[in-house]
Amino acid sequence: MRTTDFLVVGSGVAGLTFALKAAEIGKVLIVTKASVTDANTNFAQGGIAAVTDITDSFEKHIHDTMVAGDFLSKENIVKIVVEEAPARIKDLVDYGIDFDRRPDGSFDLHKEGGHSDFRILHHKDNTGFEVERALVERASKHPNITMVDHLFAMELITQHYLGETCTRYDDNIECYGIYALNVKTEKVEKILAKVTYLATGGIGNIYQVTTNPVVATGDGIAMVYRAKGIIDNMEFVQFHPTSLYHPGERPSFLITEAMRGFGAILKTPDGNTFMEKYDERGCLAPRDIVARAIDNEMKIHGCDYVLLDATHTDTEALKQHFPNIYSKCLSIGIDITKQPIPVVPAAHYLCGGIRVDEFGRTTIKHLYAGGETACTGLHGANRLASNSLLEALVFAHRSVEHSKDLIKKLDFCYDIPEWNDEGTVINEEKVLITQTFKELQQIMTYYVGIVRSNLRMNRALDRLYILYNETEELYKRSKVTVPLCELRNAINTAFLVIKMARRRRESIGLHYNIDAPHRTPKH
Repeated sequence: MRTTDFLVVGSGVAGLTFALKAAEIGKVLIVTKASVTDANTNFAQGGIAAVTDITDSFEKHIHDTMVAGDFLSKENIVKIVVEEAPARIKDLVDYGIDFDRRPDGSFDLHKEGGHSDFRILHHKDNTGFEVERALVERASKHPNITMVDHLFAMELITQHYLGETCTRYDDNIECYGIYALNVKTEKVEKILAKVTYLATGGIGNIYQVTTNPVVATGDGIAMVYRAKGIIDNMEFVQFHPTSLYHPGERPSFLITEAMRGFGAILKTPDGNTFMEKYDERGCLAPRDIVARAIDNEMKIHGCDYVLLDATHTDTEALKQHFPNIYSKCLSIGIDITKQPIPVVPAAHYLCGGIRVDEFGRTTIKHLYAGGETACTGLHGANRLASNSLLEALVFAHRSVEHSKDLIKKLDFCYDIPEWNDEGTVINEEKVLITQTFKELQQIMTYYVGIVRSNLRMNRALDRLYILYNETEELYKRSKVTVPLCELRNAINTAFLVIKMARRRRESIGLHYNIDAPHRTPKH
């Protein structure tokens, strides 16, 4: 058994930021199911949106966020995030993160789709990698932080394991820690914590094509749902319009939206532009509009991809701003200074997740959540580009500030039983897991993807019930493994996406249902 003041599950920007700040108050244990750097943060290319230039304003950033979210965003939350952004950017600079700057020392700001001004701070075209590098380096040296990899969080420990009944809207559910599978020893460990912080990332791998790392299987969301916590807005799954079309590669390599901000233009394979048909903002329209446009053009032309053409832009500047994209494309025979890039939409970001308040508190006591696994209300029906890393920073800070007084009043719950796997056996048929996962990804991709219909969603739900029942039966009789738990979590998560999509009576933002009335966008 392990005990800690603060337990952090996940090692992206949300988890690491929370850990660094919480470590000034007490002992912190960070657990990750794979290596520490296997996090969505590592793959974030674009940057971090924040008002740092005198030509910009909080009001404009707030308005842009509300417009992108189709005014489903919670305005008080948007205001908090935008206004606290400069302080959180200063934190990152203090942590040693090297944002690109102009010769005069000011930030070299980019502009991305949906933004009315230049406000994207970045480190070339691998901002997330740079943020992750600096935070991991700092956390690994902190005397109050312990990081343990390959320790897979399986279940939240609540009163349920003390024999009490918990219901979905019970306001007295408490979290005492987690049960976690030690991948190296194949034993389930009990980890007790005064405060638990979930930063387990997204759900991209419930789809066939995703920019997310393979660890993104909705683990935190599924755990909270099973523990009777409340989940919101799962229907709003953002597909990034432009991932590199390179069949067989997983995750898909992201072609940052900043390239369109730089001047790259979307074209059909025969060389014709098309975004002007869908939105007056053209290639700089919000992601949901661009993704649907690409999806539609692919269906019209019967093609597997469209083209992103940057060959008309300044060659040296293109290579300087996007060195990793240039290198990656060159590795598969594409010189982006001379040839357009084949791109396809890919599952990228979840705007919903575990319901949290303005301090990152979930509906379960002593349990906080942040990053992509949480639904703060910032994104509404669609995330504005580069708001996600910012959201993670702001809420990690606010969660620590809120919990620092709480931690003094709490103690460990030592009555928790050990994990009971009596009567289970080792599953020798791994095909039962791998094939079911493929079926799940096909169902979600073809029936609950960028464009949906009532018939498709109903068909998806019917098939998902079969997979759910088969997997639960397998789980009950098998020794736990990471693949089996991931499959179970992915099915739980997919169920929530479909359930909430079917419940939404209008087509809005990322939930585009051809059978539902479409909300007229506000501006």
